[in-house]
Amino acid sequence: MTTPAPSTTALAPEILAHYVIKTPRAAEMIDWYGKVLGARVVHEDSQIAFLTWDEESHRLALVKIPGLVRRLFPLARFRRKVVGVDHLAFTYSSLERLLLNHERLTALGIDPVWSINHGPTTSLYYEDPDGTRLEFQVENFATPEETAAFFDSEEFAENPIGVTIDPAYLLERLRAGEPPHALTGRYAGVRPGTRPRVNKRAITFRTL
Repeated sequence: MTTPAPSTTALAPEILAHYVIKTPRAAEMIDWYGKVLGARVVHEDSQIAFLTWDEESHRLALVKIPGLVRRLFPLARFRRKVVGVDHLAFTYSSLERLLLNHERLTALGIDPVWSINHGPTTSLYYEDPDGTRLEFQVENFATPEETAAFFDSEEFAENPIGVTIDPAYLLERLRAGEPPHALTGRYAGVRPGTRPRVNKRAITFRTL
């Protein structure tokens, strides 16, 4: 295995994977996207719903927000954090490219606001100067069928959010010779001696 060298050029993701909307009207949204795009729900609980309309594990996620939010945040600039489009997700073709891009951006003073292994993906979230959030992700399973099976698993039902990780630690392990497939488990990016935030406790005003 070739040790990945630092990248000095931008490493753009290959795919726009999904987007996330925060909404106080999840049932109406699910009905609307079902009628308009033929979307089907692949997972839903009291806080979030994942929908897809093709072979991708999910194209749209709906974060369920209480209707009170619109009254508490009447101005759009304050409501942005709690209602509306949350982020766009871009997929990288390999864990190596994702981590090398993280290293490059860190050297430029651009750090992720949230680093997490969701289970289906390993994801790094960045915010642009206007606050728009971009998720850079890599698929943790080799096939869409394996990802779909994970969405339907008890493990995902118990923890649909994931585990916070240290991407620099993942790159250290990759450079030490560990194969990428060994680094996609939920706790692979947790540096020894640290306690990751897990499950829905990882959802805070900052991560949203």
